[in-house]
Amino acid sequence: MSAVAQDHASPQYDEPPPPLVFTDSAASKVKELVDEEGNPDLKLRVFVQGGGCSGFQYGFTFDEIVNDDDTQMSKNGVTLLIDAMSLQYLAGAEIDYKDDLQGAQFVIKNPNATTTCGCGSSFTP
Repeated sequence: MSAVAQDHASPQYDEPPPPLVFTDSAASKVKELVDEEGNPDLKLRVFVQGGGCSGFQYGFTFDEIVNDDDTQMSKNGVTLLIDAMSLQYLAGAEIDYKDDLQGAQFVIKNPNATTTCGCGSSFTP
C-alpha cells in the first residue's frame, strides 16, 4: 500500500496590485518637500478635477487629513492619498518626478487618458 500525502495548507493568494505606481523618484521628492516643511504628518494628495483644455486636470497638494474614502499608498516613508472619485480616473497610472531640461515637475502617465494637452496637466478619459 502506498500513502498519498495531502496538502491541507490554505491556498496562498497574491496581494492585489497597487491602484497606481508611485515611483521612487516621486516618493523621494515628496519626502524632501515634507522634510523642508518640518511636518511629518503631511501626505501628498493627488486628485482629478474638472477643467483644463482637455476636460479634466491633475492636482497635487499636501494634506494632513485622511478622508474615509481615501486610498492610501506608502513608499519610502511618505504617504500618497487619492480620493475615490479621482481613483476612477487614476487607476493604473504612474506618478513620477522628473528633473530634466524641460524642468522639474511631478508627471502622471495615465493609461486611462485618451487625449492629453501639450502641457500634460489635463486629459480626456
